[in-house]
This record gives sequence, structure tokens and C-alpha cells, in this order.
Amino acid sequence: MTDAERSASDPVALEIDGVTVDLAGHRIIQEVSLNARGDIVGLIGPNGSGKSTVLRTVYRMLRPAAGNVRAGDRDVWTVTPREAARVIAAVVQDTPSDLDLTVAECIATGRVAHGRPLGRDNSEDSDAVEQAMAQTGVVDLAHRHVSTLSGGERQRVQLARALAQQPRILVLDEPTNHLDIRHQLDLMALVRDLDVTILTTLHDLNLAAAYCDRLVALQHGAVVATGTPDEVLTPALLHDVFGIHARGITNPLTGRLHLLYADATERTP
Repeated sequence: MTDAERSASDPVALEIDGVTVDLAGHRIIQEVSLNARGDIVGLIGPNGSGKSTVLRTVYRMLRPAAGNVRAGDRDVWTVTPREAARVIAAVVQDTPSDLDLTVAECIATGRVAHGRPLGRDNSEDSDAVEQAMAQTGVVDLAHRHVSTLSGGERQRVQLARALAQQPRILVLDEPTNHLDIRHQLDLMALVRDLDVTILTTLHDLNLAAAYCDRLVALQHGAVVATGTPDEVLTPALLHDVFGIHARGITNPLTGRLHLLYADATERTP
């Protein structure tokens, strides 16, 4: 993960190869493999399927028991945390809500990966923070303390912090949590237009179908399907993995797959 990689016009490739994770003597994920380069890859699956665990191996919160995670031509676990942070940024679900920082200060922490302590930013840092705030629509919140924000506002601030980091790979764990429908669509449209490699988890399968280029379905910690949304989100897979009855149609507004659901008490024609 060199400076040349970061400055290259092509997004950095992310490769997860045979990753296995054990926690407290239990195998959580088993030989998960996937790759992404310049596209949006969505991890889907029911609660407990291992989606967030896979992400944690990418942003260095959980070291795999086997397999490796590569960003560009380097294993993310063989470089320093700062080197990894210059290439990979993450937006996670369990960020603290009681930070004694303003929104602008919180977003500026994304610049630490580039070697400058807080309070000693230069014009490049300031530009990156201002651009990230504008992209995520939090300029008006700049002087608010993070502890005073709603869940949705905090989510957008965390995305802005990640963007200020200027990563080549962006990892998003349920990025639309706490957001109303307008901000869900705005955030996913913003993510779609970024010139980076993106790996995300999404519970909302229609958001996954609308915005992801490829999907990887997990069940019991293993990959059970990989492909485009149309290839993965079939009635058979949705029944087998999620235990639901569903059928896909073409959304007339977007031309993308859209799922229709029926609960267990309803009969589908």
C-alpha cells in the first residue's frame, strides 16, 4: 500500500482469501473469499451469519485464524495501522455517541492517518474535511458537539470522517442505520459515485439490489452465493437463507431489481 497506489487513478483492489475467524473457541466464519475493485460489493445474510465479522478482518479489528486480506499488493495485517488507514477507512455501527468533540473536530480525526496530529492541520487537511462535510450534508452541524446529534446525524458524520481520510477502500457496516428514507437514498447515491472500492453490509435487500454491483450471501459463516443482485436474490435463495417468500420485479423508476415480500401467513400466487 504505497503512495503510488493511493495516487493511481484505478481504485485499489480488495481481496479476501479463505478467511476463517474463531472467537471464544467457536468458528464464526469459515474460508470466506471475495474480491472487489472499484465496485460496490454487498454482504447480505441473516443476523449472526458473519457479515460484520468479515468486515472486522478488513479494517483490522479481528485477526483471521487462517486466510488473508489484501489491499493492493499488501496483506493488511503485515503493515502498520497507520499504513492501513491511509488506504482503508471504515464506518462501523458501534461508534461512541458521547464524544467531547465538535462535528468538525470529529471529522478531522480522519486526517491523523496522514501523519499530522489534531490541531496541526494544513490546507490539504482543511480542504479534505470541508469537502467531506459538503459531500455528506453536515456543514451546518460543524460546530455542534457529536453528543448532541441524532443517530442519523452521527451516521453521516462518521461517513464524513471516513471520507476525510481519503481512502481507496471504504468499508461500511450497515451505513443506512438510523437514517430516514431520504438520507438512506442520498447516502447510497453518494457512496455509489465515489471512485473507491466499497465493501458494505446491508440488511435492506432492496437497497442492496439497487446500489450494489455484486452481492455475497452468507449463511452460518460461509459463502452460499456470489453474483449480481439478479443472480443472488432468487426466490430459492431468499427462502433458504432468510426463510421468506419473495419475488423480484423490475423497478420501473430505476430499471433495477426490486423485491416483493409475503410473510408466512400469506400465500403467493
